[in-house]
Amino acid sequence: MKAYLRKAGIIAPVLLFIYIFFYMTSWRADKSFPEGPTDQELVMRKLDRIEQTLNNLEKLIEVSGQKSNGLLPKLDQQTLTIAVPKLYPNSILFENWGNGLPEEEQKEAEGLFQIYGYNAFLSNQLPLDRKLPDTRDHRCLTKKYPKDLPTISVVLIYINEALSVIKRAIRSIITNTPKHLLKEIILVDDHSTYNDLGKQLKDYIGQIHNERPGLIKQVRHTRQMGLSQSRISGWEHATADVVAILDAHIEATVGWAEPLLARIKADRTVVVSPVFDKVHFDDLHVERYLPASHAFDWALWCMYESFSPQWVKMADESQPGKSPSVMGIFAADRQFLGEIGGLDGGMKVYGGENVELGIRVWLCGGSVEVVPCSRIAHIERAHKPYALDLTPAVRRNALRVAEIWLDDYKKNVLISWNLPLKNHGIDIGDISKRKKLREQLKCKPFKWYLDNVYPSLETWDNILGYGVMKNSLLKSNCLDQGAVPGNIPILYDCHFQQPQHCYYNTDGEIIIGGLKSHKYNSNRCLVDPGSGSTPTLHECPLAKLTKLYMHWDFKQGQAIRNKATNRCLEIAQGENSYYQVIIQQCSGQSWTFEHLVRNF
Repeated sequence: MKAYLRKAGIIAPVLLFIYIFFYMTSWRADKSFPEGPTDQELVMRKLDRIEQTLNNLEKLIEVSGQKSNGLLPKLDQQTLTIAVPKLYPNSILFENWGNGLPEEEQKEAEGLFQIYGYNAFLSNQLPLDRKLPDTRDHRCLTKKYPKDLPTISVVLIYINEALSVIKRAIRSIITNTPKHLLKEIILVDDHSTYNDLGKQLKDYIGQIHNERPGLIKQVRHTRQMGLSQSRISGWEHATADVVAILDAHIEATVGWAEPLLARIKADRTVVVSPVFDKVHFDDLHVERYLPASHAFDWALWCMYESFSPQWVKMADESQPGKSPSVMGIFAADRQFLGEIGGLDGGMKVYGGENVELGIRVWLCGGSVEVVPCSRIAHIERAHKPYALDLTPAVRRNALRVAEIWLDDYKKNVLISWNLPLKNHGIDIGDISKRKKLREQLKCKPFKWYLDNVYPSLETWDNILGYGVMKNSLLKSNCLDQGAVPGNIPILYDCHFQQPQHCYYNTDGEIIIGGLKSHKYNSNRCLVDPGSGSTPTLHECPLAKLTKLYMHWDFKQGQAIRNKATNRCLEIAQGENSYYQVIIQQCSGQSWTFEHLVRNF
């Protein structure tokens, strides 16, 4: 009995110390609540958490006493952990994070996750100056840079961002940018509505100004103006030699600025971008990304693409690589950016503005590079809370870029968005000033860009018809790629989305399920298998290589006849009375494409 009491007397204080330590650690950071909870609410939350902590402590002491008294078998530490049920088993936030988190904290974490699209609850617990892994190539560590590098203004764009994330971005920039180079940090608030981005942020800026007076400028829009206009606001307020425009949900890493500034010092017409390492939205750990160029498809959606074969042959990952475009983070000579027209203020909300800048820089006397020795850790959100559906804005902006910069290739943007070549009915705003700018700068034609900068982009010169395909017997249904994985086309209620996008070209190929924008594509072509009645889909390059029956004779409003088998693509009712797509002897059925590039 004395031994038991002695053990309990030792264990209980230890457990109490551990619980108090972890509890105070989790309590130390102010929580961010967009609605601004009252003091009374905060007190009640803290009391509830204290009660829950004491209950858990009581259970642990009881278990420890039973174990010491020989009432329980010998258990490992994992067995002694109190199981806490997951309140949100279907939430992607808790797939790989949050085991053992108390229920009250699960509720808080999930609520903040829905607001921000990343784990703001965890961010609030992490140090503002947390140490990140150095993901640079080893050759970057030995590079020497000029002492007289240009100064830099860093612009952070945000709307309703988590306060702790903004604080950490600011702190990382201050910590990892040489003091004599960092002239200012400009915060551009695109009309945030959350309370903690007011006084609490100003208080933090006040703390910064105690050590670096006047370092931070604040610009606040009186209404939401969108990403492109926010970048313009930041650039207009910048005064350093170079302006770097960043998202606010980033962390600058050691040595991030010098490689960018050195490239701009060597050539003021180059626009440079760092490599973005991925910060996972759930546990906020950093994943190293390989250097890659910033590219796009004909819908002007951004994407990564391998650097040129010439860069690969160098076998030196520390070397800058040419890039067709830029993504959301870049740096440029401030005056050069103004000389080529700054940023297009006619863009709406989000999308296309990065591609527009990259194309304009290349066509109007500059170049774009990704600099692998510069690294920025960037949170990839699980969802973008400021817009449920960005598609209309991206489409509208893409059409604006096409009309100003793409010359005859603007038709490819319309094809990619499945819009008619004429009278698409989408307002792209006034483009007269931007067209005049192109004339004044004597910019090159877009064909030069395709030939010299982005040769892997497919020109789509051979497209005759595109859009949905309908059979005259059943005009409410459309040809559809069917289930994926799978290669059997079907007839399905028309919904006009990518699985039903079809294309007919001058080679007699019918491509179903979307048209890829690049020469290394995996488009799928319609094939007559030669026997049986079921048509199939195969990757076009492989179908050519294996000499499948993939070429069709077709004129708008007539039959689709295979050139090799002389059989037709038709529809017929199956045993369940539903229509299905078949290959059979031609019976006179006809098909139509939604849009034509030219009559055929």
